[in-house]
Amino acid sequence: MLGWSLIFAILAVVAGLLGFLGLAGIAATIAKILFFVFLVLLVVNFAIRAFRGRSVL
Repeated sequence: MLGWSLIFAILAVVAGLLGFLGLAGIAATIAKILFFVFLVLLVVNFAIRAFRGRSVL
């Protein structure tokens, strides 16, 4: 998930540099959404591991 977020962020930068501002905005929005989904899943995973008594890291 984090990998896809980085790919869309790079796509947004390249599209912005080439003048495709609409595509850059869409790619940046997708990158933000995927990054926040990644963060939520990461926190949920840490919480589940902590409640089960497993190592979080």
